[in-house]
Amino acid sequence: MPDLNLEKLKPSAAKKIKPFLDEILNKYLEKIHSIHVTGSAVTDDFDEKVSDVNSIFILKEMDLKFLELIAPLGKKYGKHKVAAPLIMTPGYIKTSLDVFPIEFLNFKIIHSTVFGEDILENLEIKRMDLRHQCERELKTKLIRLRQGYISSQGDRKLLAEGFINSITGYIPLFRGIIVLSGKEPPAGQSEVIKALSNAVNVNTDVFSRVLKEKHGKVKLSIEELNTIFEDYYAATEKIGEIVDEIKD
Repeated sequence: MPDLNLEKLKPSAAKKIKPFLDEILNKYLEKIHSIHVTGSAVTDDFDEKVSDVNSIFILKEMDLKFLELIAPLGKKYGKHKVAAPLIMTPGYIKTSLDVFPIEFLNFKIIHSTVFGEDILENLEIKRMDLRHQCERELKTKLIRLRQGYISSQGDRKLLAEGFINSITGYIPLFRGIIVLSGKEPPAGQSEVIKALSNAVNVNTDVFSRVLKEKHGKVKLSIEELNTIFEDYYAATEKIGEIVDEIKD
């Protein structure tokens, strides 16, 4: 059995994913280039009760037999919060950096290589590609905020869930914007929001409030949520204007 390097993972995350990795490597070792754990499992944001353990499997070449092998394991390990891994090849990564620069930037910043070569560490993300995706993402989020607010029909629970679900998608985007500003983005979610405020000189307190709601630290009333919608929308719009002004 090949050695797994799980030292950089949170202990509870390592405990959850190790049996899954062992089972895969026992059956498919020779065709795997590397395995990387990403997301909260390698940061202080990991919550043993609710956080998934996310991973990326890099195959030497794409093989649908691997998908057939891994698919039946979903139910077995999913109940232990081990998410279905992303499956890629070195060639796919090379030709996809311009299409998904935000995603690959975040993989680069937050990952731990637990098996094989660290192919993510030295990824080169082009500034122009990153700016264009940040711009698209912000414009899309404004549309979704409007639609989500209307479809909630004033229901506190639906409105809160909409904000909570959206903040997770904002954090990777914020890291991209911080990089565009010429600064190094932190790993922790709360720290990212603070760093963004310093980077673009926009009040990001509303994002911190939503993040606290997500982690159960506060419970917001419908009146507070209505105010948050206005602040959330205004902050997103302002950040979008700043990104629009950034030169390639």
